[in-house]
Amino acid sequence: MEYVLNTDGITKIYGNHTVVDHVDMHVRKGDIYGFIGKNGAGKTTFMRIVSGLASPASGTMELFGSRELEKQRQRLGTLIEQPGLYGTMTAKENMEVVRRSYGITNSHAVNEMLEFVGLSQAGKKKVKNFSLGMKQRLGIAIALFRNPDFLILDEPINGLDPEGIKEMRDLLLKLNQEKQITILISSHILGELSKIATRYGIIKEGVLIEEFQAGELKSRCRRCVKLVVDDAELAAAVLEDKCHIVNFDVPKAGVLRVFDRIEDSWEINRDLIQEGVRVKESYLAGQDLEGYFMDLLGGESNV
Repeated sequence: MEYVLNTDGITKIYGNHTVVDHVDMHVRKGDIYGFIGKNGAGKTTFMRIVSGLASPASGTMELFGSRELEKQRQRLGTLIEQPGLYGTMTAKENMEVVRRSYGITNSHAVNEMLEFVGLSQAGKKKVKNFSLGMKQRLGIAIALFRNPDFLILDEPINGLDPEGIKEMRDLLLKLNQEKQITILISSHILGELSKIATRYGIIKEGVLIEEFQAGELKSRCRRCVKLVVDDAELAAAVLEDKCHIVNFDVPKAGVLRVFDRIEDSWEINRDLIQEGVRVKESYLAGQDLEGYFMDLLGGESNV
């Protein structure tokens, strides 16, 4: 498996506060990696470190399999916090400034990029009069100007209206599928993130607590009867032989998730107890995406 980003123990400390705490992140080539955590969890700081805008206190990093970070960062495009735009200029004028600063000689590059992000009709409208969605798309256009292989986006859909969210979602899918750009994206809007992410990383109080594929998330959110027992091996045998249930799994020691006959949970408990299994807990589990992440992160604060 080819990795675009590998970090090992990346840590950032401000004063006595550890903002990013020994983060090991693995972003594979072709991923749309959804980076999730509450406000203040360390998402933006970590992205700034990867982009070279901040230095870690400790830890190492590889970009595109190399530790020559300055060289490899030339293959990055970033939109972290608010895009730096000139409000009194048009979209085209903003892009012209960037084109010249990058030394890009192709005079058609600006129009091509504005068309790609859906801003070719912005005309003489000043950026200060743009909607938030238009500003975000212009910021992405600037991030794309040097044809990056890896795009890092911090909350690009935060504050957008439903139409703007859909436009941004379609743009990101287009970048990933047509231009083969790997994307690391943080977002508060979990339902939208689930429509595009292929992999997730969950950060809590600076610690990356989990990484998993999108397909695994669907299984984790699936409705089931969760059983906590003293003997999972015996419980599994009872489920198969007496309850005639094969659709279950054992995610960790002493815990089973039963996906069939959910409405008959009392009968399942009865059969387990009769066969000598001590059932410590039995309850319905599974929820929507947001509920799952809230359980992981704790509380109901903004993700």
